[in-house]
Amino acid sequence: MWSPAEAGRRQLRLRIAQVSAEARTGSARAEPRDRRPLAAIGLKVASVLAFVMMFTCLKVAGDVPAGQLVFFRSAFAFVPLLLIMAWRKQLKGGFRTKAPLSHVARGLVGVSSMGLGFFALTRLPLPEAVTLGYAQPLLIVVFSALFMGELVRAYRWAAVCVGFVGVLVISWPKLTLFTSGAGLDNAQAIGVAAALTSAAASAIAMLLVRRLVHTERSATIVLWFTMTSTVVALMTLPFGWVFLNNQQFILLVTAGLFGGLGQIAMTESYRHAEASTVAPFEYTSMIWATVAGYLVFSELPSLNMLVGGSIVVAAGIFIIWREHRLGLERGTARQVSPPSGT
Repeated sequence: MWSPAEAGRRQLRLRIAQVSAEARTGSARAEPRDRRPLAAIGLKVASVLAFVMMFTCLKVAGDVPAGQLVFFRSAFAFVPLLLIMAWRKQLKGGFRTKAPLSHVARGLVGVSSMGLGFFALTRLPLPEAVTLGYAQPLLIVVFSALFMGELVRAYRWAAVCVGFVGVLVISWPKLTLFTSGAGLDNAQAIGVAAALTSAAASAIAMLLVRRLVHTERSATIVLWFTMTSTVVALMTLPFGWVFLNNQQFILLVTAGLFGGLGQIAMTESYRHAEASTVAPFEYTSMIWATVAGYLVFSELPSLNMLVGGSIVVAAGIFIIWREHRLGLERGTARQVSPPSGT
C-alpha cells in the first residue's frame, strides 16, 4: 500500500501522462468541431494561390499608384465576403463592435502594410516580393517580446536570427548602397525597403488582431478592416490616381475578388485544423509566385532568392513548431497545476 503522499504523487503523474496524451492527440473539447486536416490544408493552399493570383493581377496592371491598387483590392473583396456572410446569416450586426477605435487602429496599420507591399510589388520581381513578406512571422516574435512582454527563449531567438540571415541573402543584390554598383538599381533597393517595412507593419497588425479576437468576432474584424482600408485608400484619390483602360480595370477588379476569396479560404482553413497544422503551408506561396513569375513575367528566381528563401522558410517553420510545442506544454501545466493553497 502507498502512503497518502505517495498516492498523491502517483495520481499527479498519471494525470500528467493523461493530459500529455490529450495534448498530442487532441481532446474532443479542444478540437475544432469539424476536424478535417486534409480539407484545412487544401483550403490553406487554395488561399495562398488566390493571394498569389491577386498579386499577379496587380503587377500585370502596370503603372498604377499603390493607393489605387489598395482601393480596388479592398473594395471588390467586399463582394465575396458579404456573400459568404449573408449565406451564413452573419451579416446582421456584422459591424457591431465594442472597440471601434481598436478596429480603426488595426485598419490603419494594415492598410499601410498593404500599400507598402503593393508598392514593393511594382519594384521587385514577383517571387522576391512575396518571399520578403516571410519576414513577418520573424518580426511578430520580436515585437511580441518588445511590446507585449512575451517570454521568448533562446530557440526562437536563434530561429529569428537565422531567418534574418535569409532575408539579408535575398536582399543583398538589391542593396546597391552596399554592393558598390554591382546591384541592380535604386528602384529595387527601395522595393526591398518597402517590402520589409510592409512586413513590420503587418506584424504589428497581427498583434493588434490578437487583442481583438478576445472580444470581437472574426467576421467583425474582417469587415472593419476591409471597410477601413477601402476608405483610407479612397482618400489617396487626389494623389496621382490614373485613368484605367479596360484591361487594367478588369485586372484590378479580379485582384479584389481573388483577395476576398483568399481571405475566406484562409479563415475556413483554420476552422478545420489547428494553426500549427495549417500555417506551414503559407510557404507554398514561394512555389506559386515562382511559377507565376516565370509564366507571366518571364522572371527566373535568382540563386540568392532560392537560398535566402529556403533559409527564411526553414526558420519560420521552426518557429511555428516551437510555438506549437510551447502551447502544448503550457496547456499541460495549466491542467495539472494543483489548486492554490494545497
